[in-house]
Amino acid sequence: MSKTRIHDYFHPYTRKTTTPSTSENTEQCKPSRKPSVVKATSTPPGLSIIKSFIDPIEETQLLAFLDAQTWRTDLSRRTLHYGGTYCLMAPRSASPSTRAQIEGTILTAAAMPPEFQFIIDRMLSQGLYTPDTIPEYCIVNEYTPGLGISAHVENFRFGEPVCALTLAGTDDMRFHELAGENDGSVRSGKAAKAERTGKRCDVKLERRSLMVMRGEARRSWQHEIVRGRKSGKTLGWRRVSLTFRTEVKK
Repeated sequence: MSKTRIHDYFHPYTRKTTTPSTSENTEQCKPSRKPSVVKATSTPPGLSIIKSFIDPIEETQLLAFLDAQTWRTDLSRRTLHYGGTYCLMAPRSASPSTRAQIEGTILTAAAMPPEFQFIIDRMLSQGLYTPDTIPEYCIVNEYTPGLGISAHVENFRFGEPVCALTLAGTDDMRFHELAGENDGSVRSGKAAKAERTGKRCDVKLERRSLMVMRGEARRSWQHEIVRGRKSGKTLGWRRVSLTFRTEVKK
């Protein structure tokens, strides 16, 4: 049987048990290691956090739905994809031919599930999207203690805003200011080469909050979840993020 959907490549995984308000986040920024002389400011322009975007019951229902799915497991963190197509990440030990075969296989992700519709409707009602720019794609990431994602900018094929809903646990996201706009997504190979100004800031992503990235925050600042951070993350801690994107219409 041919494999045409991402779920065809993985087996079910059982995880081991071990009134909304909008506000500009005011966490303070500080200079990063290079360059060394940078004046600190507040958060990136265009970044906002909507606290309590969903309620505890809705969060519980979402997590129950997600935990029942078949997750992608070729990365250090578990992921789910909805909408569009995706390719897998080859292991570091893979030969060049095996790597080319794995990364060249295009998989069709599942359609946006009806369980997400109330989130999309709420984003529409709050003016984050319009009927012409409804999110078509969602990637779900699960972070457990020590896991993270490298600094990057969302691919420019996606428009604005990019919205990320946090479930299960609170964590910090680190932002790095770039010298200019840079389309350095995780897999582009350009992220590590992007020139930084040295300015950075950590923004707290609270449980059940929605992060909204527009303008400079979306195009001229890299964001990451720093790997190795375990402070305050006890056994069983996790953060699940749902990142919604809409493709730029040509």
